[in-house]
Amino acid sequence: MNFLQYFKSDIDCLKYIADIKWPNNQYKCLKCGRNNYCKGKQELSRRCTKCKYDESIKAHTAFENLGFDILLAFHILYRLSVKKKGMSSYELSKEYSLSQKTCFNFRNKVQMIMKSSERYPLTGFVDVDEFVVGGPEEGEKGRSHGKKKLIIVALERVNEKQFGRAYAKHIKDFSSKQFSPFFDSHISREAKVRTDNWASYKPLKKDYPYLEQEKSDDGKNFRELHIHIMNFKSWLRGIHHHCSQDYMQGYLNEYHFRFNRRNHLDTIFHNLIKKMVYADIQINK
Repeated sequence: MNFLQYFKSDIDCLKYIADIKWPNNQYKCLKCGRNNYCKGKQELSRRCTKCKYDESIKAHTAFENLGFDILLAFHILYRLSVKKKGMSSYELSKEYSLSQKTCFNFRNKVQMIMKSSERYPLTGFVDVDEFVVGGPEEGEKGRSHGKKKLIIVALERVNEKQFGRAYAKHIKDFSSKQFSPFFDSHISREAKVRTDNWASYKPLKKDYPYLEQEKSDDGKNFRELHIHIMNFKSWLRGIHHHCSQDYMQGYLNEYHFRFNRRNHLDTIFHNLIKKMVYADIQINK
């Protein structure tokens, strides 16, 4: 109800973006760096008084070249961030009377923006495991992967019953070469890391001195982490049904963006809008 009361028109959304893009009216021309401006041609746009560069509210954000009303975009972003399970492109298409392709492409852009900033590595006790997404393939046994999607995931353990944050990455194979960049991006070197006995983790001990390996026992020794993995798989099957190799990282981004902010639902939408505003313009191309 608060959302519907706050955002009633496109102008409401543009004002919200403007407050994030130019907080406290701290304008700086992207062309010449001057701080003085006057009213531009479009609604709420700003024109530099020196070089006359006219910058719209949506320019250089992920809302540029949107293709549909900004109010609809805000509604979709609210659902994708606050709704516990998100929404499929089919559901978005049906609810907002947009083509499924339009909804799919926009949600894919949002999933890319939901990517971790990699500025807050996991600390304390961290469990790491690898898993596959995709059913068994005919004629394939054991660790034969075929068309399955391979993923590495890390989860903070606060205590025996409470999760912390988590990150996951789509990888090409279960090798140290693939594991190492994930560790470097998402796990503190001071963390007490626990993995199963898979051989590819062993070379990482030189950079992660507190890494220990122990028998998985079919997941019993990594209960919290395996619950997390099962929850992700259930979400993917239940909401999206299928995911190709090309888009798997996007779904991992979306799931963990919400998971890591599950205790901050009052700010999660605002944080997503900020990420959309500050997104690299190349994401639109």
